[in-house]
Amino acid sequence: MLTEEEKEFIKYWEANRLSRKKGFRKLSFGLPVAVTVAIAILVNFFSGWYKKADMEIRSNGSLVLVVLIAVIIIVVFITLFSAYHKWDINEQHYRELLARKDEA
Repeated sequence: MLTEEEKEFIKYWEANRLSRKKGFRKLSFGLPVAVTVAIAILVNFFSGWYKKADMEIRSNGSLVLVVLIAVIIIVVFITLFSAYHKWDINEQHYRELLARKDEA
């Protein structure tokens, strides 16, 4: 027997599962985490606490560009991964609830 909350989730996910898979809005799930990680990387990199890395970045200016590109790639990866992961978790929960509903 399903609870009211589980029945509501089934209704919600039936109506929104395809739009959640394709929508641009799904990217908003992981974006705050990704930006936090990116800021932490940049603060760590430019703080100068590691003297050898600081000397290397000052001697070769193109490394800043490489670091910025890497940070952008990290942000995109974390954002997309978390969005797809959240969708997969909801889809798995939905299928488990349907299987339980069919058994009853």
